[in-house]
Amino acid sequence: MNKYTKIGAFAAMLSVVFGAFGAHMLEDSLTADALDVYETAVQYHMFHSIGILLIALLMDRLPSQKLAVWAARLLLIGIVLFSGSLYALALSDVKLLGAITPIGGVAFIAGWICMALAARPAK
Repeated sequence: MNKYTKIGAFAAMLSVVFGAFGAHMLEDSLTADALDVYETAVQYHMFHSIGILLIALLMDRLPSQKLAVWAARLLLIGIVLFSGSLYALALSDVKLLGAITPIGGVAFIAGWICMALAARPAK
């Protein structure tokens, strides 16, 4: 088992914890808009945690393990920056935190590009 299996599983577990926290503890204290932002963070957190797990499972079968590692790293960075900034924005209403979110989105995109490139047959 490589470290990205552990990282992906831990990230997925955190997504469930944050989702449950949002559903049970924040429902009455956040505005509907803030709750939507929080739910978006949880969704992208889980989607990309599963992405990290898939990369970990495929890593040994891909022509470029180096790019696969970068794909997993970038998805993790995306979770921290994209979902993390949305969690913080929803909980604090500090609008400046929204400026970090697109950087996380770019990390997600770059991660998926790296994954596509990792799967290209070697020349």
